[in-house]
Amino acid sequence: MAATIKDIARKIGVAPSTVSRVLSNKPGVGPAMTERIRKVAKELGYKKNRAAVELVKQRSNVIAAVVSSVKTSFSGQIIDGIQAEAEKNGLNLIIVYSHSADPVEQKKALLTVIERPVRGILLLSIALAADNVALLQESQIPFCFLSISLDDPALPFVSSDDWQIGYQTTQFLLNKGHRKIGLAAIDKYPYTGRLRLAGYRQALKEAGILPRDQWVQLGDYSYAAGKQAMVNYGAHTELTAIIAGSDAAGVGLLNQARILGLKVPDDISILSIDGTEMCEMVQPQLTSISQDFYKMGIEGVKYLQSIEMHPAAKKIQQEYTPVQIVERQSINNLTNN
Repeated sequence: MAATIKDIARKIGVAPSTVSRVLSNKPGVGPAMTERIRKVAKELGYKKNRAAVELVKQRSNVIAAVVSSVKTSFSGQIIDGIQAEAEKNGLNLIIVYSHSADPVEQKKALLTVIERPVRGILLLSIALAADNVALLQESQIPFCFLSISLDDPALPFVSSDDWQIGYQTTQFLLNKGHRKIGLAAIDKYPYTGRLRLAGYRQALKEAGILPRDQWVQLGDYSYAAGKQAMVNYGAHTELTAIIAGSDAAGVGLLNQARILGLKVPDDISILSIDGTEMCEMVQPQLTSISQDFYKMGIEGVKYLQSIEMHPAAKKIQQEYTPVQIVERQSINNLTNN
């Protein structure tokens, strides 16, 4: 059993309040006694009970990240950003996983967090069901969505502009001479996938192209979804280029294309959305539209801190982080052919 303040006080023969003052770095105890108390505390292996301190202060030192359990490659970068900014502010981080589309699983994850003394909640790429949004709001705990933009002006988020992602990737491929462009492994839910699809369609419309229904393959952004999309397109697809909903999906497309006997980029070009290190771990390396996930994590913590510092302001932050296309080896420039 861990040593307590009372154990230290008993061994030295002083009041527990004296020990408490020293271990809380408060003045009022002489240097000789201070040194002795710290020495005995170390000898007994005393560890401060952070939960008890937070209970007394009525102020948690913990923020929570609720992370989608869908296997993508970008959440680690967001968490790295959260962790870096949390450490700068003396905060601890706990992580809870949730299936991003299942309302029941979402609720379980939220309750796991809400029922604990946390200072704030960050939700990574999760589109909450309406009842779960209400549950989050009723908790009165500051929160912010990351890597997903929302229509409701009352919901704070830090994300890339998914409409622009769909639009810019399609325009990039159009400028490379591609006219038959697919969009693969995007979800059917009302935020990320819908916005990317809208941007994709607008770019094609401006180019005078009406996409066929089979050009768009739905999925959950996973490697398996990318493979299945390529199976659905088939070895004799009319497409010359495909936009993958994530890097993981892009690798799935790449590997399945090889199985079907298609060469990338000679037979089919692939552009992935996210731009994580996964793009450089495959051959050919994937051209991508790269998002600043690390910045999303940092800005999310900053938002929670701003609410903590100015609770009366109730500012709702909706921020877009920049994106950029990084050319690698998976795109064939048809304008040069």
